[in-house]
Amino acid sequence: MKLGARIFKTGIAIVFALFIAEVLHLPNPVFAGIAAIFAIQPSIYRSYLTIVEQIQGNLIGASVAVLFALIFGHQTIVIGLAAVIIILLMLKFGLEKSISLALVTMIAIMEIKGDEFLSFALLRLLTIIIGVLAAFLVNLVFMPPKYETKLFQAIHQTQDEIIRWIRLAGRQASEHIATKKSLDKLKDRLSQIDQLYLLFKEERNYFKKSTMAKTRKLVIYRQMIATSESSYDVLNRLHQFENELLALPEHFRMMIQERLDALLTYHEQIHLKFVGKLKSDKMSENLSGEFLQRHEVMEIFVKQIAVTKEEEEFSAYHLLHILSAILNYEEQLEFLDRLVVSNQKRHGQDISKELKEEIY
Repeated sequence: MKLGARIFKTGIAIVFALFIAEVLHLPNPVFAGIAAIFAIQPSIYRSYLTIVEQIQGNLIGASVAVLFALIFGHQTIVIGLAAVIIILLMLKFGLEKSISLALVTMIAIMEIKGDEFLSFALLRLLTIIIGVLAAFLVNLVFMPPKYETKLFQAIHQTQDEIIRWIRLAGRQASEHIATKKSLDKLKDRLSQIDQLYLLFKEERNYFKKSTMAKTRKLVIYRQMIATSESSYDVLNRLHQFENELLALPEHFRMMIQERLDALLTYHEQIHLKFVGKLKSDKMSENLSGEFLQRHEVMEIFVKQIAVTKEEEEFSAYHLLHILSAILNYEEQLEFLDRLVVSNQKRHGQDISKELKEEIY
């Protein structure tokens, strides 16, 4: 089990919320700790949104609890009815994520009985709000997340694994079951990368210069993800049609293998270029010089179809799927290269030290 920053921050937030509640001599400080648990979020921006939402939810929960307690009393069935009303109101106002804490607030208030009901209800509400605010402060100060570094690390590591599997599959050296398992894992990792991209996108900058730099990076990272997805599609096609690939003439298989090797090397160089470890003027010379071009690949493919016998037409048809995936991968790579080079030429190196250390 991996102990991440969010786990530690949750513990710190609970302690901090309980400490503040005890310093202020609030009754039942445990409710502050409970509120802090609900308020911890993976990013500062989401934590801010959560605070706004949970304060609104707490006010709704507290208002309904006080109203029902004063009108109907503190019976168990009344608490259940109040819970239903709170859930309906929260859904009506689009506060679904704060329903749990609003219900905690309601129960904490309605279980109070006696003449000092209103004052104790106010203290309970204040205790819970303190817990929410304490969690926000912890999220803001302690170990603020650096999602750009995590995002690039995830993209680079996932792409590195995809490249290794494509090289094996292009040489028909990969084992079928092992490749299938890796494809499933890689698909999950690509989904996680999308989530990291959203978290990085949500991070707010407070200076115009930083905001513009981040906007440019978002465009590049989005294209990085699209390029990785296209390389995953290549691997999937090679795996899906490995038998048809084996049935091709030797020279055709060698052409595909060489083309793939060139594209994979090109992809590795773009990552090096992005972190400033390769000159930005190193464009796709290796693709335009030594290796076949897209139109040449298609011409060879058309000629191969022309000489293919009827019984081999099925294999040739599936080969078209492989070639289309490879050509799409190449186009995505060229677009990514142009974005990286353009950004570096116009705006210079704005890559953090942590990113530069990701590729050795």
